[in-house]
Amino acid sequence: MRRVLTAVLAAALLTGCSTGSDAVDVNNGGEFRFVAGTPAGEVIPSDERQAAPRFAGELLDGSAFDSEALDGEIAVINFWGSWCPPCRVETPEFEEVYAEVGAEGVEFLGINVKDDRQLAQAFLDGKEITFPSLFDPRGEVALAFRDYPANAIPSTIVLDRQGRVAAVYTAAVQQEDLRTVLDQVLAEGA
Repeated sequence: MRRVLTAVLAAALLTGCSTGSDAVDVNNGGEFRFVAGTPAGEVIPSDERQAAPRFAGELLDGSAFDSEALDGEIAVINFWGSWCPPCRVETPEFEEVYAEVGAEGVEFLGINVKDDRQLAQAFLDGKEITFPSLFDPRGEVALAFRDYPANAIPSTIVLDRQGRVAAVYTAAVQQEDLRTVLDQVLAEGA
């Protein structure tokens, strides 16, 4: 039994890039519910979608942010860290997609977790990322998304215009897959 528990704990630690050393201790009575990652290029059926949690915080540029700013828009929320190797590939690809679909009512928001503000800003500047990122060094916004596996870095959550979770990715998302999902969600409002 002890070996099984050790193997399960080791597998949990290897998920994503996070080391877990700065994790926030949260006790919600063990009521965590994790939704499986959406298959590549697919969306959650409209009648099965749940409302995303509301959150607020400070962007890396120091300005305030409230998730109400995303109301009525399709949103791509990406949990990332400057220390995360897959994020170094994925984030510039997100910037390319953002440049293509931003005018169509698609917002992008990075959520920088377990990071140093200067390192995170240097990462964005070096990669020429123009969409905003919330600074979440303790992972508190990720905890707001506890019903979805946003604790694996990188993770990406796509919201529809009603603020419902339309897709969840618990690994780096390929640019083509993100475009496919956004095309499907954009077509819902057409």
